Amino acid sequence: MNGTIAIIGGGPAGLFCALQAAGEGRNVVVFEKKPAPGKKLLIAGSGQCNITHAGGVADFLTHYGDHGVFLRPAFMNFTNRDLIAFFADRGLRMEIEPGGKVFPETRKSADVLAVLLAECTARGVEIRCNDPVLAVERDGDGFIVRTAKAAVRAGVLVIATGGASYPATGSTGDGYAFARALGQPTTEVAPALAPVYVEDYPFADLAGISFQNLTLAVYRDGKRVGRHAGDLLFTHTGLSGPGILDLSRSILPRDVLRVTFLSGASVEGVRKRLADAIGAGGGRQVKTVLSDLALPERFVRRLLDLAGIPAGETCAQLRKNARNALATSLAEYPFRVERLGGFNEAMATRGGVALEGINKKTMASKTVENLYCVGEVLDIDGDTGGYNLQAAFSTAALAAGHIAGVYAAR
Repeated sequence: MNGTIAIIGGGPAGLFCALQAAGEGRNVVVFEKKPAPGKKLLIAGSGQCNITHAGGVADFLTHYGDHGVFLRPAFMNFTNRDLIAFFADRGLRMEIEPGGKVFPETRKSADVLAVLLAECTARGVEIRCNDPVLAVERDGDGFIVRTAKAAVRAGVLVIATGGASYPATGSTGDGYAFARALGQPTTEVAPALAPVYVEDYPFADLAGISFQNLTLAVYRDGKRVGRHAGDLLFTHTGLSGPGILDLSRSILPRDVLRVTFLSGASVEGVRKRLADAIGAGGGRQVKTVLSDLALPERFVRRLLDLAGIPAGETCAQLRKNARNALATSLAEYPFRVERLGGFNEAMATRGGVALEGINKKTMASKTVENLYCVGEVLDIDGDTGGYNLQAAFSTAALAAGHIAGVYAAR
């Protein structure tokens, strides 16, 4: 077998696979289309790099929809604890937030990238920047990787190009075309972890107000098709925040998103709490009672306006139909979805290289010998909170271990 391992993509999955696969008798070459590697990693977590999440493997698997089971071997092989230890051993310690998100103590994505690049250098990995791959083809039991500068023969090819989100960072979906050119099946792709644009949106001037741990439900043709609990953020044009981004993978245009605006409460629970509060309110103003429910004052004023309730109205004066309208707004406010944010706004990509064509125990193609696919180019998209980066590192480590074993067995 040719001793060159070609890796297309210099993001976290490509770099980690490269440094893990490097070793005696193995020439690892990373092809990166941008002037420098890791551009998307630098903006992860708003530049602070939420690299992974706390919790055990069983909990992790619940954060990738139906595809979590595919990742089990990768996570068992290289866990979140292994990832934290990898960086700590190289001088970059991690810290865990109360909610479970894991960040470098320095809060700098650039420090994460620096560790990866230093390790690649130490292990003799060659990174060719400004050298986009134009085509790949089979060459006996190996491959030819063609760029504008050269045609490189490789015994092993790893596609680690990422998805199609944030195309300015280099993730433009090239990997899907390379996979298909080699006979590897792919699925339809779409933005994931995207903000939601809303029809007749009434909260544009409340942009920046956020809510914690709300119940969010998606309805399509009158039937509930998705449900999630998480944080919500009002934007100028619609809804965002971790809970919305996670649920966006289940949302289509024209769906109705119903939001329960009291933290941790059910629809029935909100209606009861409001009825009890109004019933006991007497001469107190409705807006004061609502503020006691830990709702932002500006939001309370808007809800009263939408329900046709005068600002100074007391609980004793509140009419039944106005109280019912207020209860509905608080318990299951309906937002009709106009559209989702596109690839320029989405944090991840839904779809990609079909998992049915990949051996989940090695990340190797089931049909193309010596071909591997790792990271977001796969049909995997996780929740926000570090889950997608962990999947990138874990799939890369699993593939690298198998590649090293293949060469050692020659």
